Amino acid sequence: MRVLWILTGILAAASASCAAQTNAAAEDPAKLVREVVYNEQHDHDGHGYWRYWVEHRGAHGARTEEQVETPDGVLGRMLLANGRPLDAGSAQAEEDRLRELVNSPSEQARMRQAYAEDEKRIGRILSMLPDAFVYQDGGTENGCRHLRYAPNPRYAARTIEAKVFHALSGELWIDTRMKRMTRLDGRLNDNLDFGMGLLGRVNRGSWFRLVRAQVSAKDWKTSELEVHMSGRALFFKTVGRETSEVRGGFQELPSSISVAQGVGLLERTDAKTATFAAARIAPVALVETR
Repeated sequence: MRVLWILTGILAAASASCAAQTNAAAEDPAKLVREVVYNEQHDHDGHGYWRYWVEHRGAHGARTEEQVETPDGVLGRMLLANGRPLDAGSAQAEEDRLRELVNSPSEQARMRQAYAEDEKRIGRILSMLPDAFVYQDGGTENGCRHLRYAPNPRYAARTIEAKVFHALSGELWIDTRMKRMTRLDGRLNDNLDFGMGLLGRVNRGSWFRLVRAQVSAKDWKTSELEVHMSGRALFFKTVGRETSEVRGGFQELPSSISVAQGVGLLERTDAKTATFAAARIAPVALVETR
């Protein structure tokens, strides 16, 4: 049931730095979405690599980790748990995990394959946006074009992944100057059953939100993410996905960075630096506005 939280890979959401243009504000919503998806996919094919901090919050507390993007995938190292440095055992376990990755071609191959699959999945989801939904104009907000969307009854979703995404309704905001998605909210208004509910269900009320920020002249990154999906999988096993995270402190990296070089960057960061960074990106709770 990995498809239940596939939405975490969607490249979309919101930035406060939108700049309005009159012609984009008057543009047909469907045409605008198609142009935005083209730009997102183009960026997705040639994006840069970045280093940043991530604050994760969940039922079991908060953790702060540093992440480094490489052509082979994303590396991460946790440095704080509930705002405090890791104990000696946990810190050593993080170091051992990274060292094993550097020295294991098979682990690197698995990471590279997972990364490639995620990239393809994001592309598939993006390609659905122009045709899978109907859009209504919601006006402009701070220079952003605001659109509301609902499932297009004429669209035939053929995979479970597509059916989950197509069942959503919500809102999106677009930077009309750059024609980039700045925020995307989605909500499931009815239970979504597979095999009359025997094979699985995604529960009504499941929702997600992504916020995007422009970090360079050409790159946009996810700065906030909320995913609250729940349901039943095969044999009525309870499944769920609860994600709440904020990212910040973006630093661009060379496109040729290797896994070993990425690990080296992570290993040079201490808990004091992580504490300072976490304070700068401390998340404000996202409340669902419905």
